[in-house]
Amino acid sequence: MSAEKARILIVDDEPINLKVLADLLRGDYALSVAKDGVQALARMAADPLPDLVLLDVMMPQMDGHEVCRRLKHEDRTRDVPVIFVTAMGQTEDETRGFEIGAVDYITKPISPSVVMARVRTHVALREARHRLQDQNRELEHRVAERTREVVSTQDVTIRALASLAETRDNETGNHIRRTQRYVRVLAEQLRSHPDYAAELDDRTIDLLFKSAPLHDIGKVGIPDAILLKPGKLDDSEFAVMKTHVTLGRDALVAAEGEVDGQSSSFLRVAREIAYSHHEKWDGGGYPEGLAGTAIPLSARLMAVADVYDALISKRIYKPAWPHDRAVATIHDGRGTHFDPTVLDAFRAVEADFQRIAGEFSDHE
Repeated sequence: MSAEKARILIVDDEPINLKVLADLLRGDYALSVAKDGVQALARMAADPLPDLVLLDVMMPQMDGHEVCRRLKHEDRTRDVPVIFVTAMGQTEDETRGFEIGAVDYITKPISPSVVMARVRTHVALREARHRLQDQNRELEHRVAERTREVVSTQDVTIRALASLAETRDNETGNHIRRTQRYVRVLAEQLRSHPDYAAELDDRTIDLLFKSAPLHDIGKVGIPDAILLKPGKLDDSEFAVMKTHVTLGRDALVAAEGEVDGQSSSFLRVAREIAYSHHEKWDGGGYPEGLAGTAIPLSARLMAVADVYDALISKRIYKPAWPHDRAVATIHDGRGTHFDPTVLDAFRAVEADFQRIAGEFSDHE
């Protein structure tokens, strides 16, 4: 038993019964008493709660059965064990007491050794439950903390891998941060559309945010002579450049085959984005010439985010465009390059795109 005495509430309308039980238990437990059901409920409404209640059944105003029912109805007192102590010793009386929620039943006149044994048992059980609850809370805390560490490490690793591809393309890590935030605000706006509310739940939007940085991971496989060419690519060079979507898809498919669950969901979304974000709504994109809703939604969102960021960013072959010009160009692609419904969402969050671009701007 712990150093602090366990607390017991004794409830009985007969003073002699209160005294008998109090004399028996006071050496080992911290006691409080109540002379009727109403007073018992008042005691239970105060802190600290007792560890056990010894409850008479036949009392005026409110009997023990009603007191027990009320205690078991309240979340705060539901788990406090109740032992009925009563002269009602028939089997049906005991059965009714257990059905109401009591953990034990002691008949009067009491046997001191029986009372002490029952009280010790149920106090010990309650202490064991408390220890187990404390251990579970500590374990949950440790698991949550470890999960946060793993997720944080995963996110940093993803950004590092994505940055490797972007760095080879004369782009910056801020391109990654911008595009993943564009995708998130676009998805959050689009889910107000009834056709996408179910598809774009919080978990899916989180997966989109985490997956977006890997959209150009396949560029690590493109030769520098093509990837870093300052001028326009010729047809053969562009054909090689377009293979970055397949290279990215294949790498992510291979990774998908080695994991399950949440990680697999993340890699599936990343694979969709990497492979299909250059598809166009009218079927004029690559690598498969998909059209309309055959293009994964994740890739349709990424297409808007990626093109917007490419337009507002300085490249070796072009200056940065102002926000308004980039927005106008994207809307010119409505129904050809971009999904019209996604562009409706884009129109609603254009100011957020501009804010993100400013917050994560490239500093030379």
